[in-house]
Amino acid sequence: MAEGTRLENVNPLIYQRSGERQLTAEDEDEDFVDPIDDREIFDLIRSINDPEHPLSLEELNVVEQMRVHVNDNESTVSVEFTPTIPHCSMATLIGLSIKVKLLRSLPERFKIDVHISPGTHASEQAVNKQLADKERVAAALENTHLLEVVNQCLSARV
Repeated sequence: MAEGTRLENVNPLIYQRSGERQLTAEDEDEDFVDPIDDREIFDLIRSINDPEHPLSLEELNVVEQMRVHVNDNESTVSVEFTPTIPHCSMATLIGLSIKVKLLRSLPERFKIDVHISPGTHASEQAVNKQLADKERVAAALENTHLLEVVNQCLSARV
């Protein structure tokens, strides 16, 4: 975050991180074809950094496993996220970060839908429209500054 920038949500609630996924013998078996499931998607997005705070989206309860839905047979992924405040100006950036992480991580066959939890943001429809528009997402990612910010959200915390 830039120096002198005012935080919108100065004291966000911080939530407990869920435990790591327990690996099974099937998870270790390279010959076993297991479908992509909700937890696998949640594990991909839970550690995305919030653009304003040195916290993950999971720690801020912006993403929760119960709001991730995968249908491996139909190649669809739906992620609903909840901004920390109703007027969060970072909502589009957070949604874009989630979408980029999934686009980079999943096979191309998947249709990825990232949207705001209904009723949790003042500009919910406008943000959802932007996130659903492939051309607008592609154009956003051609903006070098915006791409740099997204990559910071996706980078591992030191």
